[in-house]
Amino acid sequence: MRLLHVVTAWPRHPGDVITPWLVALCERQAARGHAVEVLAPAWRGLGDGEESGVRVHRYRYAPARWERLTHEEATPDRLQRQPAYALALPGYLAAGARAARRLGRERRYEVVHVHWAVPHGVHGLAAARGAGPGCSLVTTFYGAEIRWAERKFPPGKTFLRWYCRRSRLVAISESTRSMLAPYAGGAPIDVVPYGVPFPDAAAGGPRAPADPPVLLFVGRLVARKGVDRLLEALARVEDRPWRLEVIGFGPEREALEVRARELGLTERVAFLGQVSDDALVEAYRRATALVLPATLDRRSDTEGLGVVLLEAMACGVPVVATRMGGIVDVVVHGETGWLVEDEIEGLERGVRRALEDPARAREMGEAGRARVREVFGWDKILDRLDAVYSRGSGGT
Repeated sequence: MRLLHVVTAWPRHPGDVITPWLVALCERQAARGHAVEVLAPAWRGLGDGEESGVRVHRYRYAPARWERLTHEEATPDRLQRQPAYALALPGYLAAGARAARRLGRERRYEVVHVHWAVPHGVHGLAAARGAGPGCSLVTTFYGAEIRWAERKFPPGKTFLRWYCRRSRLVAISESTRSMLAPYAGGAPIDVVPYGVPFPDAAAGGPRAPADPPVLLFVGRLVARKGVDRLLEALARVEDRPWRLEVIGFGPEREALEVRARELGLTERVAFLGQVSDDALVEAYRRATALVLPATLDRRSDTEGLGVVLLEAMACGVPVVATRMGGIVDVVVHGETGWLVEDEIEGLERGVRRALEDPARAREMGEAGRARVREVFGWDKILDRLDAVYSRGSGGT
């Protein structure tokens, strides 16, 4: 099958931590025998490439120094912090559509798979129409793009209603499916989550518990991840030994380091920044629990699914997470971890449970490992996507 993924960002170099679940999906589709290609915006003049059987087409949309709408942070966040980048948006849309239509005509894709319909639905439609009537258009929704359209870009709601009649619809979680339903006009919405980027590396399971116990956070340091609230909660758990390791980067890091100092947690919290996949697996294996304190940010955005939950569970690590977005699709409360309310007191209670009953935590970790294999295994996910592809788009 000739398949094009239309994406927001793609790794700029080996080891670049950009949408690892999407990279894993494309590589596994290629390994299945699909001819997989990717259309992505350029980053500061970066050109085309190919890796692991996936061919990457990058379109230029501005002078190189302005090609920074993506990769470093979400585009809405970039625009909020630096409104001048809005000048690059018309070029982004037009250049992407031109490149998509050209590729569709040249490559004659059988499936165009869009990620983030606002705004990439424009590019997906151009590619599918360029490829001709035999091409199916499929779109995966993550939730954040719907919330952004509803709260910050009202024309996006009209576009979604129009667009959803022209694409096969996929949601990454039941929460996202509920958000998408009002725009679908009764059309079916398949729920297909993403899988674990490195299941083979995780197969060894966690090592012996660390001393002191290690609580782990993995993710971008942005408001919706709730790390500031986690620090507040941990400041209330001074009576027990623990160490927090924070893996990830983002615009909130400096403020979080300041807050840790204010709370007197400097000796117990380590900000490790970006790490390699191997180092990340090692971090999971030494962790007593992964904590994902997701909350709502100013755009009312939160977790669409939570790939780090899948990574931790694949490594046999129990999780403590808030009942937000698609998290409830992943974590079975009391079986694979603890779901808590989006409040500091709830996070404190969840962390205490993980620390106070290590035997129960280990049991939950093994249950989580089994759940990842059963529900989020790549073979099942690829089979479900292949079934979506084969049903077509309903017309483009």
